[in-house]
Amino acid sequence: MSVGEVEPMPGYADLITRASTVMPSALRGCSTCGLELSKSTLLDNAYITWTEIGLFFICAVMWTQIRRGLTECLFQPFAQWCSLQPKDSAKMPESSWKLVFYTMSWSYSTYLLFFTNYTFFHDPPSVFYEWKRGMTVPTDIAIAYLIQGSFYGHSIYATVYMDAWRKDSTVMVVHHVITLALITFSYAFRFHNIGLLVLFLHDINDIQLEFTKLNVYFKTRGGGYYLINDILSNMGSVSFSITWFWFRLYWFPLKVLYATCVSSLQSVPNIPFYFFFNSLLLTLLCMNIYWFLYIVAFVAKVLTGQMKDVKDLREYEGEEGAQRAATLLKAQQQSKDAGHLNNSAETQLNNSTEGKHLQNGITKEKHL
Repeated sequence: MSVGEVEPMPGYADLITRASTVMPSALRGCSTCGLELSKSTLLDNAYITWTEIGLFFICAVMWTQIRRGLTECLFQPFAQWCSLQPKDSAKMPESSWKLVFYTMSWSYSTYLLFFTNYTFFHDPPSVFYEWKRGMTVPTDIAIAYLIQGSFYGHSIYATVYMDAWRKDSTVMVVHHVITLALITFSYAFRFHNIGLLVLFLHDINDIQLEFTKLNVYFKTRGGGYYLINDILSNMGSVSFSITWFWFRLYWFPLKVLYATCVSSLQSVPNIPFYFFFNSLLLTLLCMNIYWFLYIVAFVAKVLTGQMKDVKDLREYEGEEGAQRAATLLKAQQQSKDAGHLNNSAETQLNNSTEGKHLQNGITKEKHL
């Protein structure tokens, strides 16, 4: 197929059939594959400067400080002003921060893919046209990579030390590590075009998730019930479920995985780290399927009447302990505002969280 011709998007059967043929053939043809070849390939094809690494760490710290500043100066005061329930007030800043970031990052990815000359979404195989090792990364895509890469570097730290601990938080840490690895290596090996498409297909679901959670928190506040937030949370939940499947389980494998598994070898027969990158992308797909099971379980509970309203699917470890910690956090905040800490509340907190520490009103184990 010529470069100027757009290849139709394949179906699941085409993806499985072509990938199961192409990948084993590529493996059989790699007679010299091994550790030594990987080292030489890494040295010959990876291009990243110390300046870029420094910018990554600076921006990762910057995101952490921005989040802390927004939490202390905006999100927490707003939650108190709205008189949210203690457990919701503890979780609201995290969702607010993520909603702000993902809205910004996804909007920028959308701009690059649909309002510039890039054709990666409509013609995914084009991501590998004219690929050359060490090729210059366009400035607009380099900015997107710096924003996303530094954010996921921050997110690894934030999941462990800042976010409320949930029962899938360990999987979330693994997700962030894999995502950061994909971002870093795809940039170094100049696979930035496909990376931009991956980011676009994933960020929209995070926007809808945090929007839905915020409306769940705000539908019961100040001792009252707000129908508009209940309606918005249900609408957000339905939209989230649909787009999760459409973007992550339909477009992601048929656009991204087909391009990386099949089309990449057509454009660049000896493309470096072919199996490594596809392994990471396949792992990301497996995680998307894992989280989709949460969504299916949620829908099943709603349809069978086991759940009457939308709740946070990513349940906390020890919900009773989380509620007790949130109550104690509120007592501490009241004492702090008065200029002193209530000794009995502090003692109770220490006793109830032995071997744990408190973050955002949620008790967390000190280890993963």
